[in-house]
Amino acid sequence: MTFDLLTAVGADEEMAAVFSEQRAVADWLVVEAALTHGLAAAGVVEGDTAERIIAACRPEVVDTEGLWSQSATVGYPIFPLVRMICASLDDEAAGFVHFGATTQDIMDCALALQLRDAAGRLLDLVGQLGDGLAVLVRRHEGTLMAGRTHAQQAVPTTFGAKCAVFLDEFTRHRERLTVARQRVSVLSLFGAGGTSAALGERAAVVRDEMARRLDLAATEVPWHVARDRVAEFAMAAALVTATCVRLAREMVDLSRTEIGEVAEADGLYRGASSTMPQKANPISAELTIGFGVMAQAAASAMLRAMEAGHERAAGEWQVEWQALPAASASAAGALRAAIALTSGLRVFPGRMRANLDADGGRIMAEGYMIALASQLGRDRAHEVLYEAVRRSREKDQPLVATLRSSLDAEAWSALEPVLPTPSDYLGSTTQICQAAVTEWRRGAQPDSTRTDPVVITEEEGNE
Repeated sequence: MTFDLLTAVGADEEMAAVFSEQRAVADWLVVEAALTHGLAAAGVVEGDTAERIIAACRPEVVDTEGLWSQSATVGYPIFPLVRMICASLDDEAAGFVHFGATTQDIMDCALALQLRDAAGRLLDLVGQLGDGLAVLVRRHEGTLMAGRTHAQQAVPTTFGAKCAVFLDEFTRHRERLTVARQRVSVLSLFGAGGTSAALGERAAVVRDEMARRLDLAATEVPWHVARDRVAEFAMAAALVTATCVRLAREMVDLSRTEIGEVAEADGLYRGASSTMPQKANPISAELTIGFGVMAQAAASAMLRAMEAGHERAAGEWQVEWQALPAASASAAGALRAAIALTSGLRVFPGRMRANLDADGGRIMAEGYMIALASQLGRDRAHEVLYEAVRRSREKDQPLVATLRSSLDAEAWSALEPVLPTPSDYLGSTTQICQAAVTEWRRGAQPDSTRTDPVVITEEEGNE
C-alpha cells in the first residue's frame, strides 16, 4: 500500500474505521445475512435453512488473502465471498446464498451503511466546529477590528461578526449533510439488470425485510447507475471542506507577522521550523487546507461516476471505490484540523485595535462621508472624502486632519461633533452575531453522538 503522509499526520481514526477493510467485509456479510432474512420472510427459503446461512455469514468464513487474490481475477469481491460462505454450508443451504441478488446490490447496500455512518461522523465534527465558532462569536461580539475587502481595510467590524459568517455557513452545511445522509441510506436489491426478475413478485417483500433489518429505506426503483445520491453526499462533504479551507486561509492571513491579530495555539515546538527558531507555523490551518483541497478533488470525480451507461457501469462505478472513501476521510481530516485551529485560537484585540489606525484613519472614510452627506448630499460628500483621502496619502497625514482643511470653518463645526469613531460605525454586528448563534442552536442535532462539549479557554496572550 502507498504511504500517505497527510493521512499519517492528521487522519480521523473514526472515519478511517468506517472505510477499513474489516468494515467492508463485515458489512458485505451483514447484507448477505439480511438478504437471507428477507428470503425467509418471502417464503423463498425455509426457516432452518435460512438460519444456517445467516450463521455462516461471519468473518471467520472469509480467507481475506484469498478474497483479494480471487477478486483481482473476477474484478469484484462478492463472487469469491459468496463461494467462501457456501463452502461452510451443506449443498441445500448453499443453494440459497446470494439468491436473487447481484454483486452491486450487496456492495451498494454496504456502501449505504458506510455512508450513513460517514455522514454521521461528519455531522459530529461539524457540530464540534460550530459549537467552537459559536463560543468565538459570543466572546468577540464587540471585539473591534478592521473589515477588509479586496485585501485592503474597508470599514470597522468585529471579530465576532467575522466568525458569525462562518458559523452561519456551517449551519447550512449541517442541513445539507443531514439531507445527504437520509438520501444515501437506501437499500439496493434489484438483481442482474435492475428488474428484480429473479425474485419476481416476492422482491418487494425481500427488500422490505432487508431494509427493516439494515435500517435503510426501501425503494422500488433501482439505482445501480443512478449515482446522484452518493455524489450528493460527496459534494456535501466537499462544500463543508471548502468553508473549512476559507476559515483556515482567513486565520493564516490574520496571523501574518505584519497583521498579527490571531495566532494558533501555543506549545513547545508546535509549528516549529527545523532551521528558523522564531517560527511557529500555522499547522492546523495548513492541515485543514491540505485535507480540504483533497476532499474537493475526490468529490469532483463523483461527477464522472454519474456518467454510467445502460443498466450497469463499465468503469464508472470503480471511481467510487476510491473517491467516496477519499472524500469522506479528507473531509473528516479537514474538520478535525479546523476544530483544533478554532479551539486553540489566540485572539489579540489590542493588535486589532492598533491596526485600525495603520492607514491614518482612512478606514473611517465611508463613515465620514455618510456624516457629511447630511450637509452636502451623498455624491458631493463622496467627492470631498475621495479628494481628502488622496491628499492625506500624499502628505502622509491622518484623514481627519486633511478633511478639516478641506472644509470651511462653519462646515467643519457642524461635522466634527457627528464624526463617528470606529466603535460607533459597526452597524448590525451585534444582531449578526446573535442571529448566527441562534440559528446554529436552533438546528442542533438531537441525536448527536457527541458526549463532551467543546470548551474554549480564554485566549493566551489576549491584549
